[in-house]
Amino acid sequence: MKKAYKILPVYTGDVSGFASALYELGGMLVIHDPSGCNSTYNTHDEVRWYDQEALIYISGLNDIDAITGNDGKFINDIVRAAEDMKPEFIALANSPLPYLNGTDFKGISKIVEDRTGLPCFYVKTNAMHDYTVGASEAFLAFAKKMLEPADEKIKGGINILGNTPLDHTNTGFVIPEGKTIVSDWAYKTSLEEVLKAPSAEHDLVVSSTGLAAAKYMKEAFGIPYELMGNYLDVKREKSRNYIVGEPVISGFIAARIKERYGTDFNVIAATEITDGLLSDCDRKCHGEDEIREALSDAEVIIGDPMFELISPKSAKFIRLPHFAMSGRLFRKEIPDLMRLEDYYHEP
Repeated sequence: MKKAYKILPVYTGDVSGFASALYELGGMLVIHDPSGCNSTYNTHDEVRWYDQEALIYISGLNDIDAITGNDGKFINDIVRAAEDMKPEFIALANSPLPYLNGTDFKGISKIVEDRTGLPCFYVKTNAMHDYTVGASEAFLAFAKKMLEPADEKIKGGINILGNTPLDHTNTGFVIPEGKTIVSDWAYKTSLEEVLKAPSAEHDLVVSSTGLAAAKYMKEAFGIPYELMGNYLDVKREKSRNYIVGEPVISGFIAARIKERYGTDFNVIAATEITDGLLSDCDRKCHGEDEIREALSDAEVIIGDPMFELISPKSAKFIRLPHFAMSGRLFRKEIPDLMRLEDYYHEP
């Protein structure tokens, strides 16, 4: 039971990560589920729900459909909705029931594509992983299905990959002089912008959710990528100061603190995607008990306020709310992550 949660909430789930990643791109997003995943997403995990429309649907899977594998009803409902709503593409996502039943989503996608004439693809979710997995799979599936090689490159063009309000609720990215943002995946953006991604000269990965798409674009279009702030190039030592959260953002913050103040912070990566994203002094911890144990000797902790509930009382705790952890509870406190001075001050 080391990965059980007794006090902390779990991170936003993979189905919500899928919906968040593709929210603004004009597609019809269909979650095959009785209804629970969609209600959790729109009431807890989405900041844009009340002021920006999106075509996010639930299939309304019932017991009989699940037992008999009634894929025909699912397909017909998608086709009828697409005829009415006229989306740019269709993306399908999984929930636990059809995942356990072994529903053939790739086959369904092919049938829907043939009947609608619209691009249709499946994003591998099952509501058993966190948002980083769902958003990563969504960006990767979108890139594979929707992107075409560019005729020419945009000089100094940059793609920002992994930008969703689950991680970067209030973040404003500033790029170097002489550079231009070609596409932003995918917050405050558009399908037209994102489809220009292959014309960029460089990819900037701003969270772990963008890494898989960056690797794909490097292979498919020859676009090199780097992690936000090249934070792994900043040498940090073991310490009793910790940043808990998503590894790219936490690593970036740790590197900026080291550069500005000379103080070492180690990352406690609490989300699932971590391969190639941690320094030697950092640690991957999944589950409340592992995080609690990792923080047991802490002097200073930076993290979402929920983590204070399992932190030692002797540690100084610096609140850095993360929407994917605490949702709307501390939304008004979420800073621009690029402005270190807004949330960290050296003692």
